[in-house]
Amino acid sequence: MNRPVRRIAASILALFLLYALAGTAGERVLATYTAPFVRIADGDTITVLHDRQRVRIRLWGIDAPEMAQAWGPEAKQFTAARVEGQTVTLQVHDTDRYGRTVAEVILPNGRSLNRDLVRAGLAWWYRHYAPGDRELAELEAQARAARHGLWADPAPMAPWDFRKLERERNR
Repeated sequence: MNRPVRRIAASILALFLLYALAGTAGERVLATYTAPFVRIADGDTITVLHDRQRVRIRLWGIDAPEMAQAWGPEAKQFTAARVEGQTVTLQVHDTDRYGRTVAEVILPNGRSLNRDLVRAGLAWWYRHYAPGDRELAELEAQARAARHGLWADPAPMAPWDFRKLERERNR
């Protein structure tokens, strides 16, 4: 094979591998759009206005503490400080069982709100829904090692465990 053909074949193979890895990581983006922020529910759920409709957005790949949990109010304040008065870019990954759009929220400065919450120790990497996201894994490991946010607690309770405990208490 001559050199130009090898380069083209190598480029096609590299693109194919990148596409395949993105798909296995669960990071396939179904849609991207910008929308102004409307309100905040908690650290990982906001509402935006898209096509004149209010759309609830659940932050993809992470799980912030519940409001009744330690660090829940801090996660909400962190999110609010970054999205209030802003127009954000949403990279839609899914719709959850509650009808919320599951998306990565990109702030006007180009940063990912989802990743910033994990970096600050105010959210867990939600392995079940983003198992292949190595960046979220690394950000959580760094926050744990530095004892940022909720990782300063000796035994932080994951939100999914907290919700399960609350369901059992309410039976």
